Amino acid sequence: MYKILDRLEEPTDIKKMTLSELEILSEEIRAFLIDKVSKTGGHLASNLGVVELTISLYNVFNFKQDRLVWDVGHQAYVHKILTGRKDRFDKLRQYGGISGFPKPEESPYDMFKTGHSSTSISAALGMARVRDLKGEKHSIVAVIGDGALTGGMAFEALNDVGDRKTNIIIVLNDNQMSIANNVGGLSTYLSKLRVTPTYNKFKNEFNSTLQKSSLGKGVVNSINKIKDSIKQFIVPGMLFEEMGIKYFGPIDGHNIKELSKVLALAKNIEGPVLIHTITQKGKGYDFAEKNPNKYHGVGPFDCDSGEICFTAGETYSSTFGDEIVKIAEKNKKVVAITAAMKDGTGLGKFAQRFEERFFDVGIAEQHAVTLAAGMAREGYRPVFAVYSTFLQRAYDQILHDVCIQKLPVIFAIDRAGIVGEDGETHQGLFDISYLSHMPNLVLMAPKNTMELRSMLRWAVDYTGPVAIRYPRGGDSSSAQLKPVENFAPGCWEILKEDGDIAIIATGKMVSHAIRTCEILKEAGINTALINAYSVKPIDKKLLDKLIQRGSKIVTLEDNVINGGFGSMVLDYVNSTNSSIKVYNMGFKDEFIQQGHPDLLYKQYGLDAEGIAKQVISISQNEGVKNE
Repeated sequence: MYKILDRLEEPTDIKKMTLSELEILSEEIRAFLIDKVSKTGGHLASNLGVVELTISLYNVFNFKQDRLVWDVGHQAYVHKILTGRKDRFDKLRQYGGISGFPKPEESPYDMFKTGHSSTSISAALGMARVRDLKGEKHSIVAVIGDGALTGGMAFEALNDVGDRKTNIIIVLNDNQMSIANNVGGLSTYLSKLRVTPTYNKFKNEFNSTLQKSSLGKGVVNSINKIKDSIKQFIVPGMLFEEMGIKYFGPIDGHNIKELSKVLALAKNIEGPVLIHTITQKGKGYDFAEKNPNKYHGVGPFDCDSGEICFTAGETYSSTFGDEIVKIAEKNKKVVAITAAMKDGTGLGKFAQRFEERFFDVGIAEQHAVTLAAGMAREGYRPVFAVYSTFLQRAYDQILHDVCIQKLPVIFAIDRAGIVGEDGETHQGLFDISYLSHMPNLVLMAPKNTMELRSMLRWAVDYTGPVAIRYPRGGDSSSAQLKPVENFAPGCWEILKEDGDIAIIATGKMVSHAIRTCEILKEAGINTALINAYSVKPIDKKLLDKLIQRGSKIVTLEDNVINGGFGSMVLDYVNSTNSSIKVYNMGFKDEFIQQGHPDLLYKQYGLDAEGIAKQVISISQNEGVKNE
């Protein structure tokens, strides 16, 4: 089907190809990506943008010996195609298939597992330092996007790179996008570099002229003493060279000939080098070029029309977005913060309606939290909307800058629990564990989207920090249940009172528990059902009643069991010296692979049938197995 791609067996085959063959290969890879991702879903636009860049890297380097580290990693599909995984793309991001991110278990060419941003320079630098300690000579290449470069960790690494002058090549893939449009001073700086080729043109012509005579060569040597002044005059900032890193660019990231030439040059330069490439996100697919946000992380779609193959109903994200706009219309002190995830978190409408009260800080979750703390300290009500997996990056700031001061910051934690096809780096299975031990923080979880609305209204009026966790997607069996309106920290809702076994579920797991109770009723087992909307603090009064009644207690959470909601319930029951049995159901102490959420819940015994099976064992005094 593919003239060049089908004959590619080893990455080194690229080195044997002519320039025209490499250009054909680029177009074939794009066609392949569009075809495969249209069926499986995935990160399309970012991968279409790095086709020539990836081919050029393999044209110059030998990554059997050299090292290649991708930042974030969602743009590594082309890398996977070139390293022998083309025939596995039918199961991209599916259970048992290949990951949508680099994964060393899949291939020796995947040097470092990634999924979060701004890590590549640090990891590559660590590899480079070990290479030097061993006395080896291979090249180390880190590829980082301009969006990821806004993360503070990237600058910590750049500072270290420049200080020790370690041999490392940093490729800056500048597509002017992360997921949303890039923002901030660095983005502005890079924009200036894109439109200011004057410096490189001047430098090349100047050196070329002077090198033609012996006098000129002497001038070249002398001029090095004042070159920094020339750079400062012609290119504003010269940020990278001021940090001690040799800068090349901007370079057309879709020109294989030019890219290969510069990469080969950088390979032989002593000290750190940064190559600034300009690429177009979504290149080669008209729909993705015009709307790269839509095709960043996309579900299955029709190749010809570009239409996504499902119609999204009301989701938790859209509900959050609608409700926070209504709240902000009444409360002028409500402000919204995102870390480059405006559309993904549902803040698009807020950004349009209240532009002056909307703050996109780029990929900088730590800064976002402390920014919110500063705003709260001055009497405002900041709402930071963030995915569960990314909030992990700001643990210290939540603890020290928000909770210690008991500041009224609202954390709207999207994608809590199983997220699905993005896999282990993106599952939101740890937020209960890392937030529940923070003093002063109220942690809540709605059972349905309507409850999220009333929970947000309550949180805005609360005088301390509140975290509200909710899943990806929309409601299921709990959709028709009446939402709690009058919330109180440390109180739960009784949905079904009678039963010798009390199931206490939180958030999305209430939906699973409703169906579980139906299955158990058919099996002759009557159970109580409790909606633990207050994850922390727990409802000690209700637990005391269950203890007095002699009920066995089952807790359900879409979080790891270790340090989770069930652990808090178990600790309290044990503290009463009660003999009541508490059975915790959640995810085991392991990272959960990619796959459809329904399949993963079933795989881990946390779908309704799996839970019912375990409760039946409990009723028969056989215990519970979380498998």
